[in-house]
Amino acid sequence: MRHPEWIKVKSTGTHETRKVLRRYGVSTVCEEAKCPNQGACFSQGTATFLILGDRCTRNCSFCAVETADPLPPDPYEPERVADAVQELGLKYVVVTSVTRDDLPDGGAVQFANTINAVRNKINVINIEVLTPDFKGDQEALSTVLDAGPDVFNHNVETVPRLYSVVRPMADYRLSINTVKRARQLYPDIKTKSGLMLGLGEAESEVLAVMNDLREADCDFLTIGQYLRPRRVNIAVAEYIKPEVFEKYRARGLEMGFRAVASSPLTRSSMNASAMFAG
Repeated sequence: MRHPEWIKVKSTGTHETRKVLRRYGVSTVCEEAKCPNQGACFSQGTATFLILGDRCTRNCSFCAVETADPLPPDPYEPERVADAVQELGLKYVVVTSVTRDDLPDGGAVQFANTINAVRNKINVINIEVLTPDFKGDQEALSTVLDAGPDVFNHNVETVPRLYSVVRPMADYRLSINTVKRARQLYPDIKTKSGLMLGLGEAESEVLAVMNDLREADCDFLTIGQYLRPRRVNIAVAEYIKPEVFEKYRARGLEMGFRAVASSPLTRSSMNASAMFAG
């Protein structure tokens, strides 16, 4: 399907940001997941770091990241991420990862080490982590939260009915409970989640997900249009109009979310610092 006129993706181009990333050998979800906002973010000197390699153990049909047997975690990766963050001069950084079901802790220690490395390198910085569900392992979740991120993010991605097609190796209720448990363990850490539209969901289903997240005491919500990154990925069922996204944004604020970013090109880490600052 051709993108409608209200979706305009900026060219990625060549930016100093990419040169810094290459210099330190770090990956970004911006590139690996073929994010449509890559050009806009890189031109502003920001990026979302992808740790634990570029191979995922799950096969979500919406994602462009490769599904394959991963390599062992790189013990020097946290320091390289910290060095890149420092050179880019970031005051707010988002760190995410592929899902590593092959690791006993799901990669939780690598998240913690990365948080610590960044804080040791930069005195004043806010850190947001966007993690997998760790298969419900509370010890792994606690390992990440004990390191003291400012925001804990875990995306539900879509409505429960579509999980078997969109996220066949994930569980909706587990994702909701991951956000809920993070809030219970560390009430001072802000929680966040997001979902994509245009996969065939109904409005009532979207509102039900939003309600579930509020019941989990989720602070921040992002809602964006799914855009097919590769031909092998699931097709777009519908392009949602901007006014519908605005409707969800207003409804989310009525529900009690601290902030809601909702537009066709909204992604979970785009303008994350502005959302955190309120």
